[in-house]
This record gives sequence, structure tokens and C-alpha cells, in this order.
Amino acid sequence: MHRVVTWALAWLLGVWLQLQQSALWPLPVQAALVGGGVAALLGVLGWRRLPRAAGTALGALALASIAFGSTDWRAGQRLAQALAPALEGQDLQVVGVVASLPKRSAAGTRFVFAVESAAWQDEPVSIPRRLSLGWWHEGEPSADAAGPAALRAGERWRLTLRLRQPHGQVNPRGFDAELWLFEQGLRASGYVRARRGGGATRLDAAAGYPVQRARQTIRERIEATVPDPVAAGMLAALAIGDQGAIDRAEWEVFRVTGVAHLMSISGLHVTLFAWLASALVGRAWRGFPRLMLALPAPQAARWGGLLLATAYAVLAGWGVPAQRTVLMLAVVVLLRSAGRRWPGPLVLLAAAVAVTLVDPWALLQPGFWLSFVAVALLMVSDPRPPQETAAGRGFGAVGAALRQGLRTQAVATVGLAPLSLLFFQQVSLVGFVANLVAIPLVTLLVMPLSLLGVLLPPLWRLDALLAGALLHGLGALSALPWAQWTVPAAPAWAALLGVAGGLVLVLPLPWRLRLLGLPLLLPLLAPAVERPPPGRFEMLALDVGQGTAVLVRTHGHLLVYDTGPQYGIEADAGERVLVPLLRARGEPHIDRLVLSHRDTDHVGGAASLLQRVPVRALSSSLADEHPLRAVPVPQERCRAGQAWQWDGVDFELLHPDGDAAGAAGAAPKPNALSCVLQVRGAQGSALLAGDIERAQELALVERLGPRLRSDVLLVPHHGSRTSSSGNFIVAVAPRVALVQAAYRSRFGHPAPEVVARYVTHGVALVRSDRCGAWSWRADGSMHCQRELDARYWHHARAASPRADAASGNPR
Repeated sequence: MHRVVTWALAWLLGVWLQLQQSALWPLPVQAALVGGGVAALLGVLGWRRLPRAAGTALGALALASIAFGSTDWRAGQRLAQALAPALEGQDLQVVGVVASLPKRSAAGTRFVFAVESAAWQDEPVSIPRRLSLGWWHEGEPSADAAGPAALRAGERWRLTLRLRQPHGQVNPRGFDAELWLFEQGLRASGYVRARRGGGATRLDAAAGYPVQRARQTIRERIEATVPDPVAAGMLAALAIGDQGAIDRAEWEVFRVTGVAHLMSISGLHVTLFAWLASALVGRAWRGFPRLMLALPAPQAARWGGLLLATAYAVLAGWGVPAQRTVLMLAVVVLLRSAGRRWPGPLVLLAAAVAVTLVDPWALLQPGFWLSFVAVALLMVSDPRPPQETAAGRGFGAVGAALRQGLRTQAVATVGLAPLSLLFFQQVSLVGFVANLVAIPLVTLLVMPLSLLGVLLPPLWRLDALLAGALLHGLGALSALPWAQWTVPAAPAWAALLGVAGGLVLVLPLPWRLRLLGLPLLLPLLAPAVERPPPGRFEMLALDVGQGTAVLVRTHGHLLVYDTGPQYGIEADAGERVLVPLLRARGEPHIDRLVLSHRDTDHVGGAASLLQRVPVRALSSSLADEHPLRAVPVPQERCRAGQAWQWDGVDFELLHPDGDAAGAAGAAPKPNALSCVLQVRGAQGSALLAGDIERAQELALVERLGPRLRSDVLLVPHHGSRTSSSGNFIVAVAPRVALVQAAYRSRFGHPAPEVVARYVTHGVALVRSDRCGAWSWRADGSMHCQRELDARYWHHARAASPRADAASGNPR
């Protein structure tokens, strides 16, 4: 048994080490790792005279080698399915099948498209086999082209598409969109050009993917039966795993109350379904004596429950928790069928190996660790086997079940809190109470009724009442001001201590020993936050796509310059990027928010930010009628000459001056009124120029001259042709110029002639689409987040030597 455990851990270690690589190894190295590992493992298994300890160690090394090499090879095969750069942004005619449940929103529909053929300029071309697509509303559909609402799973379509290689925003502790796309096998993304690009034609209403078609049919029947869209979304999430059916507002309630795991198909749901299915199969099997002679009823019940639970997990989307549970159930059924019993932890370890065999990149998902650790904690916290005694009947059984439920919830709440703080920097303080009610209600009533409604749709109406009542109660809990505890991101050592502390607290030890876990939790509950020393500052230019957002942090104060764009009707940079980052950095409030001007790529995230993070002062050039002017925060207009000092760092607004509005006319362009901010500290100075254009640049040069000199320049107007005049660049004389623009910007930012102008003047140009977030630390070092977090699945960065030097990594 010791050897099995060691070898399983070695396999997981090999996979984990491969996932830390920034580049893949050559094919001969991959072959040597796998081939050598297989040969060594066969030698260990066949050489009986080899000492056991040596055989265990050699076998572990062999399995780690096989895991590393095979995962590396699989990653190479997936990366080879790349979209040719020449095809990015071109109109492609693609025939394929809708391979996922379409996710609809007010903006349009997102879906996965399985490609069958593709052409460009009437010539066949090769593109990735699976695409992540959006089909956005363009007004009312024309007579010859269906709209995105008509899209259904399993249909074959001919679509005109514009694609690009996988590319996501890269920020400190941000969501890795490129990893998610890579894990899903989606090697290109894009959108449908239904009206302007040549149309969209349905070719076949039932071309494939019967499971996805069944899922969509069930979702549509739920929506037709349940009038409340919120309750209908909850039922669809529980019946078919359609998490996209739940709105963001409801997800926020579930997250704050710690019950989000119940709204996705988790191990609890699959295990309950397997138990019920096994009982039904066993009862039915006993009614046929001939079948019992061929296969005993207990065996039939186990295998039948496993098969039906697998079918349910597939229907529900086959997520990692469902995979883990199905694989663990499969291991148990196989062992029972072979007449063997493995300890629970060993079964769990075998399931983890099986999951990484199917999807090695699952190791990087928080859900993998939360799912496995939750089960492991329940096992180690009470290793006693269940006892069936006469005392366990009647009211005694009810009391025992209640005690067991309380113990289980307490173990899960305490034991998983460190992981929640590690992954999400927050933990629900009302989760214990919320789960005590929600777990039995969802697992015993709401979820079973959502499934039974497939056969008896009227049951969905009753189920909707239960789901609505649950949501109402959870909403009341989430509204409590102390409903959740948030902490800054902790260093690795503090995270390890916190996880160890949570484990000690739930182990079956005397309470005096369990309490020793509390000191281990302290570094994770209140981690030390690193701040610049007095006189120095830290600057972080975020990767927000086509827009601007910059943090300037001194020893005791935080300034945010612009809030990035609005991505669509339901998303913006404030909610997606700024708020999570500020929480991870341990920023309780913003001392001053500067909104340079009214363009949505600069203020698109402001409303979300102001709603979620306290702001003590706001400076802007917004007009009086702008909605953000009504926010109840002390506000003042940007004016040249306004200056203040924080912790030995000087801040000064250089534009707009008093004559800016008059010079621009009665209705000045918003760009002309951009707030221009200069920051000076011991390590140098930075100039944040907003979207000023050539006229404002020349006015600044004439008025301020040498005072404009700064080490770092936030390039005006994202590198547009309207800005970055030669005289301005000479006057500022920056060492580094930052361009915050989207990958393949639809505005062409930065313009080639502007790039050439900076290079001609000897300025290191850093682009957010290639660098990710760019940081200038208090010690003077400069870093690109894409280089700090480099992994082989990230978009290949074609950076110049100058950009590499600016990021602190000269070639």
C-alpha cells in the first residue's frame, strides 16, 4: 500500500512540475522521458530481487518522468492546433456544428463551434478544430439571416467569422483566460459577422452532439414552465449544469453566503444521484430471478448506479467535481467487484490520478483542490467506519444524523477556509449557517425535483417556489455587513501554514492540541502587506484591453488613475480587474480616484469601482451632467497647478489649465480636457497623459518646458496618430513609454509611425498587449507580468529588445 501511495504522489508531482514550465521541451526529450520512464517501471515490476525501498523510489521517479513527458507531449499537440497569424482578423467562411449549450445574454450569444471546413477568399484553409465564438446583436435580424437567439446546440451552420489567437489580459493574481481556453481545447476565438460579413446560414438542425441538444431542450422546457427567470436559472443549473443560466447578481449572493458549490454539479449531487440510482436498480434487479443468477443484485446495483451517475454527470456538463466523484465511485465499484477494500484516502488519491490522466491542467483549478481536500478532510477528521447498531434507529437515528450533519459542515467550513482565503482572498462568515439550511434543502428537495421535472414538468413550479425561498433567505444573509471576511493575498509560506492550521483544527485530536492550529492560521488571516517606503512609490499599469487604468501606491496612500473600459452591457474593467486586484493587494479604500475624461475606455469601470470600494476623493474633467458627477463622493475638477504630497511623494496636475475650455471652443473635445498627472518620488517620475492630442502636447511644452521631464510616460491616447508629437517626446525624454491598448486593437493602436517615433528617440516602448500589466516598483525595477507569470500556454510575445530591456529582462 505504501508503494501505491508513493507512486500516485509521484505521478501528481510529475504533472505539477510540467505545468510550471514556460516553454515545452523538444519532442526527443519528451520521448526520452516517457520511454525511459516506461522501461524503468517495467524493470522495477519485473526484477523481483530489487530491494523494495529502491524499487519504490525508482518506480516513483519513472512515473514522475512519464507524467511529465506525456503531459508535455499532449500540450505540444494542443499548441500545434494554432490559428495562422495571417488569418487573424480576416473574413473566413466556416462550416461546423454548435458543440456546446449556447450562453445567451443581453449582448448576444456565446458558444463553442466544432469546425468541419473553412475557406478564405474561396480557398480552403486550416484552422483550429474548436472555436470560442460570440454572436452579438446587430439590431433586428434580416430576412435572409437568423439572429443569435436562433442558435441551438447540435446545429450545423455556415458562418462568416473573424478569428484571433487566444489572448487574455494578464494582471497580478488575475484570471488566466488563456489557460481556461487551452484547457478547453479552444485554440482560437472570434465573432460572427452575420450581416456585415456575408451572413449566417443554418444547414442542419440535428447534425450531432445529442447530449448538448438534450440539455438545451431541457433548459427551454424549464424556461417555458417557470415564469420567474431567476428560479428557472437555478433549476437549469441543478438539472443540466447550466451555470450560465444564473445571473451575476445571484452568483454574488451564493458566493458571499458560501453556497456557490451547491449551484454547480458537485460531488455531493453526483453521489446522491448514484446512491438513489443504485437503490432503484437493485430493487428492480431483484424482481428478475434469472438476472440475479447471471449477476448478483448488489453487483448490479453498484454498476447500474455508477453508469447512471456517469450519465447524469455528462448531462450536467462533466465538470471537475463531477469527474472526481465519478472516478472515485468507479474505483470503489471496481474494488468491491474484485472483493477488495481500499482505505478512503487511497481511493481519493487514485481518483486524483485518474482526473489528471483525463485533464492534467485540472491541477491548476481551485475547484480541483477544494473538491478533493473537502473529501479528504471529512475522511481524516473521523476515520471510524460507520456503525449500525440498534441505538441508531428511530429518534436516535435522527439525532445521530443531525450531529453528523453539524460535524460535517463544521469540518468543511473550518478546513476549507484556508483554501478559500488562498484562492479567493475571502471567506464567508455566514457560510456555516447558510449551508446548514441550503445543503439539505438543495440535495434532498430542489435538486431531485429539478431532475424529476424532466418527466413531470409541473414539479418545476413547486421547485421554483423552494428555490425562490432559498434565494430570499440567502439574500438576507448576504446583505449583512459582516457576511464575508476578505484578506490580502498571502505569500506561499503563510498559505502553507494556514492549510496546516485548518487541518490540525479538524483532526480527531484533543481540543488542547487542536487549538494549536489557530496560531498557524494567523499569517493567512492577517498577512503582512508590503508597501513602498516613505519617499518612494509603486506604479502598476494594468492590462485592461483597450483602455487606461493605473495604480500609484505610496507608503500610506493609493491613487487610481482611470478605471478602464466597459466591455459590454454586463461587464467592465472595474468589476473584472480593478476590484479583485485591490482586494488581493489589501487596499481597503482609494484615497483619490482621477478620471481623466469622459471616454468609456477611461471611465467604463468607474461605476462598479465606486459601488464596491470606498473612495475618499474624486478628481475629473467630467461635465456636470455626467452620471458619475452625482456619486456621493467629495469631487473637484482637474486644474493645472493642483498639487499635494503623500508620504514624501509629490503629485501635480499639469492639465487642463484655465484656458483649455476657451481654446477648444464652446464644446471642447473630451480628449482636450484630459487630466494630466505627474508623480515624483525618489526612484524617478511618471507622467500620466490621458488622451491629450498634439495641440495640448505643444501647449504643455510651451508652458512647462523642462518640468515635463519624466522617467516613465503613459503614452497619450494609447499611441494614436493624433498624439505623441516629436517635440513632446523630446520634452518629456522618458526612459520608458507605456501603451495601454488591446490585442489587435480595432483602432490600430499604437500606430506604426508613433512606434517608430519613440524608437527613433531612443525610448523603450512597452505595450500592454505584449507585456500584460507593467509594474515599476519602489526599488526602481520594472517588470512585465507576462514574463513573471510566463507559461507555455500563454500567447507568444513578439517583443523587441528595447521592450525586453524596459521590462527588466534584457536579452
